[in-house]
Amino acid sequence: MSRVYEIADRYVEQYASLDPLAATAMGVGGHEDEMTDFSAAGAEARAALSRETLTALSRAPADDRPDRLARDLMVEPLELRLALHDAGEHLRDLNVIASPMQRIRSNFDLMARSTKDDWANIAARMQKVPEGLAGLRAALEGGLARRLPVAARQVRECGRQAGIWSGEQRSTPSFFASLVDAYEGTGLGDAQLRDALERAAQRASQGYADFRQYLEQEYLPQATDRDAVGRDRYALRARAFTGLTLDLEETYAWGWEEVRRIQAAIEETAARIAPGAGIGAAIDLLETDSERAVAGVEPFRQWMQELQDATIAELDGEHFDIPKPVRRLEAMIAPPGGALAMYYTGPSEDFRRPGRTWYPTGGRTRFPLWREVSIAYHEGVPGHHLQIAYARHLRDKLSRYQRLLGGTSGYIEGWALYAERLMGELGYLENPDYYLGMLSAQALRAARVVVDIGLHLELPIPAGETFHPGAIWHPALALPFLEERSHERRDFLASEVDRYLGWPGQAISYKVGERAWLAARDGARLRGGESFDLKGFHMEALGMGPMGLAMLQREFAPA
Repeated sequence: MSRVYEIADRYVEQYASLDPLAATAMGVGGHEDEMTDFSAAGAEARAALSRETLTALSRAPADDRPDRLARDLMVEPLELRLALHDAGEHLRDLNVIASPMQRIRSNFDLMARSTKDDWANIAARMQKVPEGLAGLRAALEGGLARRLPVAARQVRECGRQAGIWSGEQRSTPSFFASLVDAYEGTGLGDAQLRDALERAAQRASQGYADFRQYLEQEYLPQATDRDAVGRDRYALRARAFTGLTLDLEETYAWGWEEVRRIQAAIEETAARIAPGAGIGAAIDLLETDSERAVAGVEPFRQWMQELQDATIAELDGEHFDIPKPVRRLEAMIAPPGGALAMYYTGPSEDFRRPGRTWYPTGGRTRFPLWREVSIAYHEGVPGHHLQIAYARHLRDKLSRYQRLLGGTSGYIEGWALYAERLMGELGYLENPDYYLGMLSAQALRAARVVVDIGLHLELPIPAGETFHPGAIWHPALALPFLEERSHERRDFLASEVDRYLGWPGQAISYKVGERAWLAARDGARLRGGESFDLKGFHMEALGMGPMGLAMLQREFAPA
């Protein structure tokens, strides 16, 4: 093992001990009964590890391409992580989708549940839920002391989520009580362990109830009403999410171009579904036709599982080489309370826990299918699951950091969006229903570029546009614009607006990443000439492991 790979492996072990929730997400064992310290002191310990690792990497030889890639892959994100830390981002880390408050809850979805020892770990971690939330509260208090408040919109929505998970809303039982019910369904039959789980669940539920009360009664009066984060903070976060230094005005203008291009394709495809009736009538048909929908949550989950299984079988050997462990993918229904976007969780390092797609129903029991096919490709294969699980499989090629922690949202989400487009190119979306679903998803991702940059930089809408020309972007304009251009459900889009405002820079990573992946493919095609092979390009790119978009561009730049 080279010096760079030794440093990478050591970093993963040390990071796992400093962030036990991340250890569980990676599938690194030994920390299942522990809780991450989200206080300022915990964040400083993780920052210190980044500094030490960067120093070690600067002294390590990297004489061949694998070492160079493994080193560069670590250096850039660790430097950006330190820049975010120094800017105090950990002191206002509260948002509706990806902050410590959600991580503490969602990590239980990833924990093993097969043996009594597994359930003892769950009980031990539930006991420490209030400890994790207390660390977050201390960090937020530190942010207020430094005049780094969270936006009131995020505080209110996080309070609502905490209320759901605590069981304070009568319509939804406590998430942690549902874990006790799940244990009883295992038939393990240990009354003492069951009592320990119940006590821990009550403690965890109370922890979220107390945190909700803190957010609503103590923090909210000190929160800021301003949602926009401004150019400097946005630019730093966008770079962290993409691995690129973006020209934000150029990216904003390109986003508008994509919105217009995709809108024209939507109009053309809608005419194939409902000739002469318009987009609205075509979508209404797709939403209401019983032959184009699945009724029932479990039948829909089964439909999703069957689609994933069939796609893997058809693509393997033809368009990708999919190793046996990667062929296992589970379709799941997400617990209530979170954001309404479908998401993916990767397999454990040893693949004992499979990759999973998670679908939030939002209380629905009927599921029109026209949007769901391309979403399944995005989250499963050839999207997130193939990219992430394939990297984790390459133990003899990639460093442990590359396999478990590498990459940016731009690389990961860009690949998944590229995968949707690719499935259309390969003929899997010939049904105009499903092609319109893919275009709708593309339209939303393009609109995200416009809305995310426009809102946070408070840019004007171009004078030639039909939607509020010349107006300065503000949150009240975001929802009607997204409805008009993406044709998604209103409740989902309302959740999306809160997400963009609380997670600046992430929403653009999909289209920016797809743009980089398409450019990389073009570069590989120019270099390869007549010998260019699409399958070969995909396997080479995925085999290099996840990275930032600037690295991706460098590796596949035309000769």
